[in-house]
Amino acid sequence: MGSIFELIVVAENERQADYFFKAGVDEIKRLEALLSEFQDTSEISLINQNAGIRPVKVSDEVYNLLARCKQLSRVTQYAFDISIGPLKKLYNFKNQEFDFPSRDRIRRTLKLVGTEKMELHESNHVFIPVHGMKISLAAIGKGYAADCVRKIWLEMDLKAGVINASGDLTIIGEKALNKPWVAAIPDPDNKEKMFCYIPLKNKAIATSGDYEQFFLKDGIRYSHTIDPKNGLPLKGIKSVSVVSNSGELSDALATAVYVMGKKVGLHFINQVPHAYCLIIDENNEAVASRKLEFIRA
Repeated sequence: MGSIFELIVVAENERQADYFFKAGVDEIKRLEALLSEFQDTSEISLINQNAGIRPVKVSDEVYNLLARCKQLSRVTQYAFDISIGPLKKLYNFKNQEFDFPSRDRIRRTLKLVGTEKMELHESNHVFIPVHGMKISLAAIGKGYAADCVRKIWLEMDLKAGVINASGDLTIIGEKALNKPWVAAIPDPDNKEKMFCYIPLKNKAIATSGDYEQFFLKDGIRYSHTIDPKNGLPLKGIKSVSVVSNSGELSDALATAVYVMGKKVGLHFINQVPHAYCLIIDENNEAVASRKLEFIRA
């Protein structure tokens, strides 16, 4: 899914740890085969290959995940969108100067975007009615995979562990010696340094930021995250971290809040039960939603 997974467990011995590791790796590989847009035989790829042609029958698991994606899109007023891919291809996020595509090109590409266009039919059939439109689970898939691994580990009676999906953490219990796990939020201007720390137990945290991919235009820094409503890259926020009870929800909401912006995003998160966020703006000022505790580095 374009992500690096790291699995961490607290176990009595190496043999027991390997037992948990194998189960986790097998589950991630299973989901990769279902959800990856980089594998031609995955269910997501088959949906994309048949865009504008015919509906594709998928598993209950993928159908239900896509249904939740549509629901998240509506709830976030379409700030979360799994069909954003064609817009991203218009930009060159190589941390250097770049000219915007023409308004006409953006307008034409926007016709290929909109999770609400995706149709969920009876008997688990999914149809994208617009030829050239594609869906990607990049903004939710790794969080969902982490939740699946956590579910399996809990069924296996693991007491403590972490699924690290490219820096997004889904956590079980506490570290050894009854100490909480701690999520480190990198400095947006220097990923080798830490900006702050957030202690966590039985939670998941996901961060959306422009650490790796952005571009400059007239001295203004634009994120690789695109607003699905107008097709333009975002500015004004460097990082959004969302804490919730699930990796899937944290993953999706981190992107959605980034798109919403600081004021609207904070207001939105404060309405979501058991969800919290930390936003670092363009001036490196940190603002947190209600009840989120963090420790400055």
